[in-house]
Amino acid sequence: MPAAAPPAVDQLGSERRIIAALTAINFTLMMDFVVMMPLGPQLMRVFGITATGFSVAVSAYTFSAALAAVAGALFIDRFGRRQALLWIYAGFAATTLACALAPDFPSLVLARVAAGACGGLVGALVLAVVGDVVPYERRGAAMGRVMSAFALASILGVPAGIWLAAWLGWHATFHAIAAISLIVLALAWAWLPPLRAHLDAPPGPALAALGGLLAQARVWRALAFTAVLAMGSFLVIPFIATYLAGNVGVGERELGLVYLAGGALSVVTSPWIGRLADRHGKQRVFVAVALLAMLPTVALTNLPAWPLGWVLLVTTGFIVLGSGRFVPATALITGTVPPAQRGAFMSLNGAVQSAASGAAAMVAGVVIRQADAHAPLERYGAVGALSCAAVALAVLLSRRLHGEPAR
Repeated sequence: MPAAAPPAVDQLGSERRIIAALTAINFTLMMDFVVMMPLGPQLMRVFGITATGFSVAVSAYTFSAALAAVAGALFIDRFGRRQALLWIYAGFAATTLACALAPDFPSLVLARVAAGACGGLVGALVLAVVGDVVPYERRGAAMGRVMSAFALASILGVPAGIWLAAWLGWHATFHAIAAISLIVLALAWAWLPPLRAHLDAPPGPALAALGGLLAQARVWRALAFTAVLAMGSFLVIPFIATYLAGNVGVGERELGLVYLAGGALSVVTSPWIGRLADRHGKQRVFVAVALLAMLPTVALTNLPAWPLGWVLLVTTGFIVLGSGRFVPATALITGTVPPAQRGAFMSLNGAVQSAASGAAAMVAGVVIRQADAHAPLERYGAVGALSCAAVALAVLLSRRLHGEPAR
């Protein structure tokens, strides 16, 4: 078959603007979600809660995102991508502001529930747009750029959020995220086209469409793959800052350097991993990165009181490889269904990822032991072992995924 003609310059320019807008949106989503973890030591001290109580606040966001994404699967493909994305993202900005204004821990949890509902839908729409706009043969590189938002959040957002919280209190962090989200909303409104091509096929009854989606064996394989991969990450991630502060002796202000170092390198490695996936095969590159990521996972969850330089070496490896494995994985997943079903599928996939992340945080909160809110964590190494087992299962499941063929 002859090679496809290269896209026109104006088409590539439009694609780049879309990807830039989606990356900015994803940046605020990642910052809002990830910043909760390094704020853990301060929130636990301010509200007098233990690791188990903190895991409730983390899981509230993820479980809410899961429920919203399941509901979104019934209607998300019935609207233009731009219209749905802008309205729901505006809701995300408002609910993040509600987090900033929360006067106590129950109010914060309720606000996180609302933010999670909006964030879950927006995250699914972002990935659906990438799948609609970028051909499969170039989708790994595009997904790497969009998902480099995690690295950008680690470089800019998380350290800034930690330092803002240290100087002005944790409320200031969410105030800043809400303000940035309003700026990004204006950018997305200016750069995103209507994106209505998926509406060319007339939609059937919502429940019937969802049933047709769930009747496909490849959909269930993709969802199972997403679940175990998410659990492999979020067994460890919620308690990194708490473990480093309480067990390793890293100061709260020094925690910003952990995310800064890992994120700075990930900005380079995430797009690079995406290009490798396009060139050598998405499943093959995923397996390589996922297996390598087990090494810093074991090291991090058993880390002794080392000097900061060695700590940064381990945590940077964990962040780079842990986030890097999601680039080829997500590119694989977006090719599971055709464009007319992609929004619904990505909503379901986001729901599974959020639910699995929340369940993982709760499991880790049960496994970990802590005498009181100020005591070191115990049994974090066991959590690391569970994480590696989940990722190993994801590697096995990845062999059964069948994405759309390159054109």
